[in-house]
Amino acid sequence: MGREILAETSASHPRGSWPAEEQAQQFRDQGIPAAVVMDMESDRFLVVPDGEQR
Repeated sequence: MGREILAETSASHPRGSWPAEEQAQQFRDQGIPAAVVMDMESDRFLVVPDGEQR
């Protein structure tokens, strides 16, 4: 069973998780619950539907 990923950002981004947090906020502003999680295997910040994985 896979998880839905709404957006993703490299963990090595100079601004860290901020771009992912900004993307998550854009989804929330559209009424889509979203949260940022760290995927250690891919070294990326993922924006996922809120409540799917915390």
